[in-house]
Amino acid sequence: MRDKPISAKKLEFRARLEKYLQEYQNCLICTVDNVGSNQLQQIRISLRGKGAMLCGKNTVIRKVMRDAAKENSKITKLHDLVFNNVALVFTNDSLSDIRTIITSNKSPAAARVGIVAPDDCWVPAGPTGLDPGQTNFFQALDIATKIVKGAIEIMNPVHLIKKGEKVTPSQVSLLAKLDIKPFFFGMQVITVYEDGSVYAAEILDIKAEDLLTKFFNGVQKITAISLAIGVPNVATVPHSIARAFKKLVCLAVATEGIDFKEAMPFKDFLADPSAYAAKHGVVSAPVVADKKEAPVAKPVEKEPSDEGDMFAGNLFGDD
Repeated sequence: MRDKPISAKKLEFRARLEKYLQEYQNCLICTVDNVGSNQLQQIRISLRGKGAMLCGKNTVIRKVMRDAAKENSKITKLHDLVFNNVALVFTNDSLSDIRTIITSNKSPAAARVGIVAPDDCWVPAGPTGLDPGQTNFFQALDIATKIVKGAIEIMNPVHLIKKGEKVTPSQVSLLAKLDIKPFFFGMQVITVYEDGSVYAAEILDIKAEDLLTKFFNGVQKITAISLAIGVPNVATVPHSIARAFKKLVCLAVATEGIDFKEAMPFKDFLADPSAYAAKHGVVSAPVVADKKEAPVAKPVEKEPSDEGDMFAGNLFGDD
């Protein structure tokens, strides 16, 4: 049987994907569920000059990636991420900035039966404008209502749909009658491919400051443990030197024959604090003229007692 010729459209798609795999090192794998073609086009326009978005059949994409992986084995990890309804966004720019561009483009949409709610849906309290004959929708969903001026009014805010739950037909009917579009749909980045490394998109939320903070916290813990058990390393060297310097200064201050340059300020200060303060411009605390001196309490004289005589000598009666 003669093989069918490959269409020009597929050849063009293959050439474009091969170009992206060679030109870009990073790729964001995004879900495109409930995203329209017009919205995809707007995101593609926003990415011009910063990256390129590619959507197509997964079988064709995986075939091209398998062929490209023969020359670059890193692409195998990207090949394993192509499944379900996804789009690939290739870039060499900041992955965090590209994700912000992708996720910021959202459009309101009405609820549809069977979809998984991306967010919580609340129905506000107040008049609905519906006539009393349509109370069956509210009763089916256990929503408390009352009739005010010939119209149905919801008494309290209602948490109609919880995030992650499937939308039921009754919920869709009620939201349609109330003309409420509760959800905002857009592309969501789920996985990141960065030059052969694969990780979850939540990692992009970690900033450089957070990494530095965690690193220095770890260094402090290692230093404390090493000093406690007496194991020297690079982290403990500054502390060991500081401790040794303190001991040398104490030795120089306590003795007269040991002197060195770094210990002289300490010895001068202990010898004459007022002269040291005047020489180095140390200003003493100002004296308040109007401050009244507090009366000095007189020492209380204790009356002699017989109990003190028993401790005048030794406990064993020795003189």
